[in-house]
Amino acid sequence: MDWSVVVMGCLLVLLGFGYRWWEQAKIRKGASPRQGVRFYSIWFPLLMGLGMLVAKVPHMVGAPFAVVMVADSLNVVLVVTAALVLVVQARRRAGSGPSAE
Repeated sequence: MDWSVVVMGCLLVLLGFGYRWWEQAKIRKGASPRQGVRFYSIWFPLLMGLGMLVAKVPHMVGAPFAVVMVADSLNVVLVVTAALVLVVQARRRAGSGPSAE
């Protein structure tokens, strides 16, 4: 079960990098960048994959307790950062809607 989580984390990281590469290629061809979906399509899979890797790999390779604790702390920071970015994106998206006047 642990290896499947690591493989899924690697796939999510590769998906994030692949989508970033694809979007850069589209921009070079003259398309305008889509800022609204950029977090959800590039950064969210990348952060999720890194979180999965940081959560499982130290335990699986038998790292010392201190390394496992640092990795777990970094994983919590990563989750809190991703949640804050989602909240900021949601507020920004809600605030940019049509006015009620």
